[in-house]
Amino acid sequence: MGGGPGGSGDGINSSSMTITLLMASFAAIGGACFGYDTGTISGIIAMPDWLRTFGVKDLTGEITTNGGYYLPTNDQSLVVSILSAGTFFGALFSYPFGDLLGRRMGLVASCAVFSLGVGLQLDTRWSVFVAGRFFAGLGVGLISTLVPMYQSECTPQAHRGKVVGLYQFAITIGLLLASIVNNFTKDIASHDSWRIPIAVQFGWAGVLAIGMLFLPESPRYLLLKGRVDDGRRSLARLSRLPMDSPEVQADCDKILAGLALEKEAGQTSYIDCFRNGPGRNAFRTWSGILIQMWAQLTGINFIFYYGTTFFLRSGIKNGFLIGVATNVVNVVMTIPGIFLIDKVGRRPMLIVGAAGMLFCEFIVAIVGVAAGQAKADGSVNLVAQKVLVAFTCIYIAFWASTWGPCVWTTTAEIFPLALRAKGMSLSVASNWLWNFAIGYATPYLINPSSSGVNGIKAANLGVKVFFIWGATCCGCLVFVYLCIPELKGLSLEQVDLLYRESTVLGSNKFRTALLREAENPTALNEVESSEKNVLDGSHLERA
Repeated sequence: MGGGPGGSGDGINSSSMTITLLMASFAAIGGACFGYDTGTISGIIAMPDWLRTFGVKDLTGEITTNGGYYLPTNDQSLVVSILSAGTFFGALFSYPFGDLLGRRMGLVASCAVFSLGVGLQLDTRWSVFVAGRFFAGLGVGLISTLVPMYQSECTPQAHRGKVVGLYQFAITIGLLLASIVNNFTKDIASHDSWRIPIAVQFGWAGVLAIGMLFLPESPRYLLLKGRVDDGRRSLARLSRLPMDSPEVQADCDKILAGLALEKEAGQTSYIDCFRNGPGRNAFRTWSGILIQMWAQLTGINFIFYYGTTFFLRSGIKNGFLIGVATNVVNVVMTIPGIFLIDKVGRRPMLIVGAAGMLFCEFIVAIVGVAAGQAKADGSVNLVAQKVLVAFTCIYIAFWASTWGPCVWTTTAEIFPLALRAKGMSLSVASNWLWNFAIGYATPYLINPSSSGVNGIKAANLGVKVFFIWGATCCGCLVFVYLCIPELKGLSLEQVDLLYRESTVLGSNKFRTALLREAENPTALNEVESSEKNVLDGSHLERA
């Protein structure tokens, strides 16, 4: 069965590991850009000078304790969620960027769009600031699709999980740095308190754009476009081998063989993403869309978008420091996840992560409702608050070590090459669509209602919102068990073969046979023959 549908290629030659990991890891700086931009708004919307600039005076004393400034719920929803609206469209536009400009130059152009958005956010006019959030989101949406795509296409399969996982690690680094910078600048009595954290983002975009100019284009993209010589040259550069070496030629032939099969089926449009032919494209597309949806419904971005405000309203005095602590946990616990993903596998990590998160979220909800809320006189139950913070951190640890790296890795590797740009754009657009929905709805869920002429009704759930996140994590668990196969150690061509010829529940057995086939070409035939015998009952006749 070697070289069956989609091929069983080994991907880029393993001798290229050092240079390939270096190049693909550098591209993960895009993750830091994404994470920092996501994390900075949580602290900025709680800064005194920003609230004086864009908020309104609390004349009734109902919202703030000292009659200060606050941001109305509708404006809070808008300024946080508008970034996600931009990222939704950015993810959809990533297809023309990635397929027309290429993965490499598409990323450079994305950095320019992102920088435009950052510059607009330095203005003191509300409409311009909101527009800046949208354009920054547009850039982030492009980057968040093209970086994992570039990484997965330039990395040996034995290390693909680690390298794409580095993208998630870079996101956590960005989130942490955003909380640290916010904590240092929050007390500056001028616009610099919020302009400095925003302006730092020019650095992320500049480093990524300049670095990508020196990196090779994805060889799989070049071969997809018929630029065979350029594809070989890129493979040679990644593998540090001569262009005419047997290893480079073998890698090139395997990729071209898979492309030929896909082109024969005429898979060239978005409609093909939802056609369930031999390649099961519809199943793969919906798997990518839904795993990104469930990732958002774990509630993780509730902490990173509204964590500072939430902790302050829960009676915790220094919500900024708690925000730093949760981001430290996020960074540290992503590291074991990166190394485990290619050892333990995607599927078991996703299942364990969902189970751990739902347990922690129900604990936070129950303890918070029972004893964790501030009393009328302002006093708090310190033991209950420590439990809240502790289990919030454990919840983040489960996310960071499992779903964080696994979701992006899975999304980057499940699509056939001819549809990868389109499939990933749909999947990441799903991520940002749900990110937008959660970012917009959360203030209405957790904030108290306000009165007066401009009063806004809200659910005032507070910590009860964790009951919702716990319930959605139950959905995550069921989805992964039924829909996500095990792809550990497979080349992208072997992943295509697995989707064509195996099932989700039987994926690990089929994956093992594919890997054995590299050493023993008859292994996969023996497995398939065994499965056929079980189906036609011949094993019973022999018995």
